[in-house]
Amino acid sequence: MVKIRLVRMGNNKKPFFRIVVADVKRKINGQFIENVGWYDPKRSKQNFELDLARIDHWLSRGAQLTDSVSTLVKKQRKSAPAQATA
Repeated sequence: MVKIRLVRMGNNKKPFFRIVVADVKRKINGQFIENVGWYDPKRSKQNFELDLARIDHWLSRGAQLTDSVSTLVKKQRKSAPAQATA
C-alpha cells in the first residue's frame, strides 16, 4: 500500500516537512517514491506548496492521504480557484 505523508526535516525547534509518496512498509524518514510538496509550519503566509497534479495521479493509482496531508490538500484546492481568478 502507498500513502502520501509528511516526513519531518530540519533541526530541533525548526521543523519543516516534505510531503512524499511512500510505501507503508518503509521507515517514516526512510526511502520514498516521489516528493510532491513541502510544508513549513513556522512561516506565516504561504507555508506550504503541493503538486496537485502528481497527488491526483497517485490517488488514481490507489494511494491514500494521511489526515494532515488531507487537510493541506483541501486548503490548496480551496485557494486554487481564488488564485486562478486573480
